[in-house]
Amino acid sequence: MTTDATAGGPEAPVGRKPRKIFLVVGVVLAAALGVGLFTSLGTTPGTGAPHAGDMVPSFSAPRLNGPGDVAVPGDGGGNGRPAVLLFFGNWCAVCHTEIPSLASAVRRQRAAGGALAQVRIIGVDSEDTTADGRAFVQHSGVTFPVAHDPDIAITSGAFFFTGDPYAVFVNADGTINDIIAGPLSVARFTAAEEKLIPSGN
Repeated sequence: MTTDATAGGPEAPVGRKPRKIFLVVGVVLAAALGVGLFTSLGTTPGTGAPHAGDMVPSFSAPRLNGPGDVAVPGDGGGNGRPAVLLFFGNWCAVCHTEIPSLASAVRRQRAAGGALAQVRIIGVDSEDTTADGRAFVQHSGVTFPVAHDPDIAITSGAFFFTGDPYAVFVNADGTINDIIAGPLSVARFTAAEEKLIPSGN
């Protein structure tokens, strides 16, 4: 007795192979799209998140703790002077511990003179109102210039950072030496600064 469909037997599955093929093709396309969106593959030079060896993204913003603007590389990193960019905000719990310690270290370096005193330190305060940002900077003992970045155009737009804190160490020629995400001890901060100083200085 035959069991094919013409004899009233069970019908053979229809369309299984095409469905599997479409599923595989869909997964491959989704993976390729994910790679294109979330990595630097397929981007043109000068776009995407900056990395060590890249030129530091340039920006200019109103100075939070004084008159005028803060500009990079104009104020440091690229004009023959190395720089460190510290990204923080009053809303960032970790920053309330980190920034006062780093600000104190910077004041000691300035007072001592020497090579480290020549490294420009520039802050970028993100997502704060002017009043909150100024209060945080003053309370933390920050004396270096701080750019106001309330709409995260610098933090997320130029640097692709998500949250704070971050630190970007910039060589005198404007290239990025290192990027450190998360809490930064004074010892690690100083060690990363020293890498910006040409040997013999």
